[in-house]
Amino acid sequence: MAMNDSFDAPPFEGLKVIDCASFVAGPAAATILSDFGAEVIKIEPLEGDPYRTLLPGETYPWDLDSRNKRSVAIDLKHPEGLAILYRLVRQADVFVTNFPLGARKRLKIDVDTLAPINQRLVYASLTAYGETGPEAEKTGFDSTAYWARSGLMDTVKPEHSSPPSRSVIAMGDHPTAVSLYAAIATALYRRERTGRGGLVSSSLIANGLWANSVMTQAALAGVSIPARQPRTHNPNPLSNVYRCRDDRWLNLAVLNERQYPALCRLFGQEALIDDPRFATQAARHAHNAALIAVFDDAFLMRNRDEWCQLFERDGITHASISTIQDLPHDAQLLASGVLVPFADGSGMTVSNPIGLGATARVAPVPAPTRVGQHTEAVLLDCGYSIEEIESLRRLGVLAG
Repeated sequence: MAMNDSFDAPPFEGLKVIDCASFVAGPAAATILSDFGAEVIKIEPLEGDPYRTLLPGETYPWDLDSRNKRSVAIDLKHPEGLAILYRLVRQADVFVTNFPLGARKRLKIDVDTLAPINQRLVYASLTAYGETGPEAEKTGFDSTAYWARSGLMDTVKPEHSSPPSRSVIAMGDHPTAVSLYAAIATALYRRERTGRGGLVSSSLIANGLWANSVMTQAALAGVSIPARQPRTHNPNPLSNVYRCRDDRWLNLAVLNERQYPALCRLFGQEALIDDPRFATQAARHAHNAALIAVFDDAFLMRNRDEWCQLFERDGITHASISTIQDLPHDAQLLASGVLVPFADGSGMTVSNPIGLGATARVAPVPAPTRVGQHTEAVLLDCGYSIEEIESLRRLGVLAG
């Protein structure tokens, strides 16, 4: 049988996950679990998760990170609300939170409280700066902990005199979510062997430093990193960005010495191949500005897509520098399953980046539109009666 003739069932079918988190890495880790079949219960405050209204008038961040989830709105500050959560925890496999450590203790949802309720529970903790140390209680977002504190904001700026580069929304949160998902999956594997759950964790700062780890390792090794030069003086002209005739940009990444002559021929600059200023990598580095100026002129002779076709034909490593508007129409993203349709046909979403061969994923279900949309159904599943649910509503414990 060919590998793609049939698909295995999603691996986390039957797994119950409580998403008691917000903004963004914690919930996104639960989303990955849901993509592979887990039932995810999203715990929201009565007024709704603030992630819903992060961008006034827009719901797309919520739509992305809350797909496949069932919304339960509870007042966790009320004893009866906490009792509901504890009953859910007894039946759960994974509990995900990124509440500040102090808030967890005040709300009585810290690992020391929940672990005795269910010894098989995997308690997944996401923090800004780690579980220990003088800043363990400090709050943070990906822009502060992942990007700024890790050195990435300074490292990726266009040149040394530029102000630090600003990140875009959740740019560090989603890579961090993959790490937290990996920690959860590892703990579930451990549970298969030992029968016990336990604490797993990741942090924004740890993931930011991991993303910036090559440069961090240089600093640890005492290496002096030269100041970043503008693109017109990039030390390696063959690994640079270039503007094309249609004002679109292209990223050239020629690290194979054998591709240099082919590149020169495409530019109609065969003389560059044996020019002593550019004939070797060391020579090109020494005369980088001159070669970049030649390449700048050459790239302006054709539109970006024309260059891409020629580079593809001749095996020259490159990439279009896409705009956000390009992505929904990218044929490769659609063909490879990076962009996938919602199950109800309401639009498209971004799939998680993990492939499991012939394992089926769940067709993404749109995020809950109403706060507490599934409260009654989830509580009925958990053993509450309709009368008990109505009583809890009257007490102000549940939304609606």
